[in-house]
Amino acid sequence: MALLDGLNPEQQKAAQTIDGPIMVIAGPGSGKTRVLTFRIAHMIEQGIDPFNILALTFTNKAAKEMRNRIEKLIGGEARNVWMGTFHSIFARILRIEADKIGYPNNFTIYDTTDAKNLIKRIVKEEQLNDKIYKPNIVYNRISAAKNSLITAQEYNQDYNLLSEDEANRRPKMGKLYRLYAHRCFEAGAMDFDDLLLKMYQLLAQHPEVLYKYQHKFKYIMVDEYQDTNYAQYLIIKLLADVFQNIGVVGDDAQSIYSFRGADIQNILNFEKDYPDMQVFKLEQNYRSTKNIVKIANQIIKKNRNQLDKSIWTDNPGGNKIKLIEAASDNDEGRMIANLILEHKLRDHLSNNDFAILYRTNAQSRSFEESLRRQNIAYKIYGGLSFYQRKEIKDFMSYLRLTVNHNDEEALRRVINYPRRGIGDTTMNKVMLAANETGKKLWEIIEAPQLYGISSRAASAMNAFAIMIKSFRSMMDKHNAYNLAQHIGKQSGIFRDLHNDKSVEGLSRYENLQELLNSIGEFRDSNSEATLEGEEIINDKNNLGAYLQQVSLLTDTNKEEEDVPVVKLMTIHAAKGLEFPVVYMVGLEENLFPNMLSAQSREDLEEERRLFYVAVTRAEQHLYLSYAKMRYRFGNLQYCEPSRFIDDISPLDIERIGLPKAKKPSETNWERPMGNSSFNFSKQFKKQSPKADAKMDIKDFKASDVSALSSGMSVLHQRFGKGKVQGIEGEGPARMATIIFEDFGQKRILLKYAKLQILSYL
Repeated sequence: MALLDGLNPEQQKAAQTIDGPIMVIAGPGSGKTRVLTFRIAHMIEQGIDPFNILALTFTNKAAKEMRNRIEKLIGGEARNVWMGTFHSIFARILRIEADKIGYPNNFTIYDTTDAKNLIKRIVKEEQLNDKIYKPNIVYNRISAAKNSLITAQEYNQDYNLLSEDEANRRPKMGKLYRLYAHRCFEAGAMDFDDLLLKMYQLLAQHPEVLYKYQHKFKYIMVDEYQDTNYAQYLIIKLLADVFQNIGVVGDDAQSIYSFRGADIQNILNFEKDYPDMQVFKLEQNYRSTKNIVKIANQIIKKNRNQLDKSIWTDNPGGNKIKLIEAASDNDEGRMIANLILEHKLRDHLSNNDFAILYRTNAQSRSFEESLRRQNIAYKIYGGLSFYQRKEIKDFMSYLRLTVNHNDEEALRRVINYPRRGIGDTTMNKVMLAANETGKKLWEIIEAPQLYGISSRAASAMNAFAIMIKSFRSMMDKHNAYNLAQHIGKQSGIFRDLHNDKSVEGLSRYENLQELLNSIGEFRDSNSEATLEGEEIINDKNNLGAYLQQVSLLTDTNKEEEDVPVVKLMTIHAAKGLEFPVVYMVGLEENLFPNMLSAQSREDLEEERRLFYVAVTRAEQHLYLSYAKMRYRFGNLQYCEPSRFIDDISPLDIERIGLPKAKKPSETNWERPMGNSSFNFSKQFKKQSPKADAKMDIKDFKASDVSALSSGMSVLHQRFGKGKVQGIEGEGPARMATIIFEDFGQKRILLKYAKLQILSYL
């Protein structure tokens, strides 16, 4: 019993219960890994042969950590436990039994890149349209089938699957699956999904093999059971069928991977599979403050489909949860960067103590820019920095090439993307011609027929050059946003990404839309005036100025690996991690919960579980934030706060950021709650009844500004409320300097300005 003395009572019960099926429901921060470690150590201490223990995890990191901990507890015997990820353990067994399913023992394992390259070759050999049968799309379709234990033969006999492919205009998908499976088999290769499919087939079709491993693995443990898919579930069930000494650990409230095939029903229905099971609930949270645990419980109790539990903690109460109400997505980034600076100074925290969590990778842009402006080191986890993503670099190369035709790096990057028949062989000839003649690449591209380029490739190059020059001719007539949108459409890059409906493809398209949003914000911030919807194009809002601004933002040296950094990541990437200070951003309807997730209760409940996971990453400080306006498709749109905010009692939230509207009888703007970092540069007084603090931009009506003077309060459709600081110039050149609450000082040409006067002197 001495081995288990360091565990709390419920952890001890779970660790010392060896025989029979058990389910350990492990809430966030409840010491799940500790229980798994001590349970296995206790088994070995009680005389169970470690060779008879199978422990399955989802990451190599988790398996390595557990093995090291067990070894410290009981010594070298820990090395004899069959412990590892599903894929690594199954690959080990398949190598031993490979001959049973017609594979060599030294079969190759294709990674995702290998698999997609093979699919790409098959699509080309079959002379199919590679814009319809993209490797990503085909690979994901085959992967989903394999994880549902559907072979190529079964796929091609399934009317529903084939009909679905027909409806998606990919009727050859079944044939591609068959050819791909055949080519893998002939090459003596398996992909990652085959390691599950072939393992199941090995056990289901060879009773002697099943018997062997059922009696070898007399004790089975599965970590993160809520994340298992259909194939993993059935394999585990087969292996545990004889002795039923199966222990699963997980938390249905943290089931967030349905898009990868995870099925929450596996953990919810565990009792149906094993009626004699024992349940142990690890409900004590060692990670977070009482206030954080309290709102986490409020959030998750709104879900209907869940196992009963209530998380609690003996930790201090801590600070109230803060809700940041930002005027726009860019303000959201600025406010959070300022808060990080303040926390570092006030609480002596390091960059490593902060995490910014968001629903989609595309949201990182405004936070990256704000952190860079404050010289705060950061790192994107689970993805590339926004401006380093391929789709962003591709599109930026089109913009750079438009401004500067001699930008050779940009030219080489996009001349054949999307594909237009200018391959590597042709480009090698172009580069050779440039080197031999001393000319620039662009000059060769403009007249390729003079340099021995084939007529077909030369025609494609001529068309490309004409397109780029047409973009350049529009620079003086169109602002950066309008021109960028035109370039995206005419180049085909928007269409190429939009047609890829895979998870990765949708993410890339979202990133490109976010880039457009940043260009739209740049346009609005630098437009001098509007006349009947027409903007004056100047050197501050054209494409060249935008590229200069972005280059200054992105021209930073890579952080040294040992430099503390603020961590930016999606909530999915943050699962299993914890941070002293967490900012959960973008809490708006159609963003979080995601627009598509509001179509069914199951999807909505998974979004709420995702929110729960985000909240429970925080140890000491938790900030939730949303923007009242956000750029979408280049335009500023009004946003509604996420319904998830309503899951939390208002008494447990402190609001900071935007001032609240006061009663008409009150005369002063209310100071923002929270820290003074977010006090506006001026506190505005209402000078007359016409100035209504409840004024909404949706009620905007332009005023006659001929009598505008210093001291007046005004409303602008883009910049919100502000106060006139000065007027200069006369006639058409008359200009106002206005300090806006949320956007600071702007100079606006009154001839074209659209302002609503809120107070007169």
